[in-house]
Amino acid sequence: MPETASKGQDFESSLSQASKTVAKFDDHSKSFVHRLQHALHQTPSLVPLIVLVLSIAIFGLLLGSKFFSPFALTLILQQVQIVGILGAAQTLVILTAGIDLSVGAIMVLSSVVMGQFTFRYGLPPLLSIPCGLLCGTACGFVNGWLVAKIKLPPFIVTLGMWQIVLATNFLYSANETIRSQEIEKNAALLQFFGTKFNLGGAVFTVGVVFMVLLVLILAYVLRHTAWGRHVYAVGDDSEAAELSGVETSRILISVYMLSGLICAFAGWALIGRIGSVSPTSGQLGNIESITAVVIGG
Repeated sequence: MPETASKGQDFESSLSQASKTVAKFDDHSKSFVHRLQHALHQTPSLVPLIVLVLSIAIFGLLLGSKFFSPFALTLILQQVQIVGILGAAQTLVILTAGIDLSVGAIMVLSSVVMGQFTFRYGLPPLLSIPCGLLCGTACGFVNGWLVAKIKLPPFIVTLGMWQIVLATNFLYSANETIRSQEIEKNAALLQFFGTKFNLGGAVFTVGVVFMVLLVLILAYVLRHTAWGRHVYAVGDDSEAAELSGVETSRILISVYMLSGLICAFAGWALIGRIGSVSPTSGQLGNIESITAVVIGG
């Protein structure tokens, strides 16, 4: 017992004589390049933002103040409205770890259905437009059903849908274009998304407003609703999501149906953008939408 007490006293005396200074490490301040590399690694979405800012700065220096005029900036928005709407549809599918190669074809077919139902069958635009929207939604349902129920790869499913819809489009329309003069005279509602209005020197179209509202609504739904969280869960790990109670098949089908519906709205906006119904327009919509989503992060 005395031996134990002496050992304790020796330990306390040794501890009291120990250095009480805190260990210090050499302060290697990171350079700006290292901090930038770390920031880009932590937030990859900064890359397209930096490229965008640099591009705007370069074009602004080359073109002068005209580039930054409200008219020029809103003109750019008008030019990208179709790609922006298709990009929203493509985003939903990519979030589920899939890809949709048929968005452009569905868009064009939906616009052709709207035009043909109006001018071939004599339906009023108030009926032909919902028919076109229903056509796009139906194409999305087929894609979603094949992916969710038959378990086929999204790439193969949408590639096949792209070719089928493309062929159907040319056969159904007989490769004929409905001219803008006829639409403006007999069915102006088909060109509704091309309606322009001025706001402080800027020229906006209904299509641009729709694109912005669509992006904001989808961003809110994906972040703040159960359906949006389930979409992310299916994309991260569908098997784990299913084991946790998420109905993955229903989520996938709903995603592809919503994507098809958005593509149909893009078809309506396409009529407003070009003024006519052309079966040969928007053929690169699939590639452009994928590019927009990838670059946008």
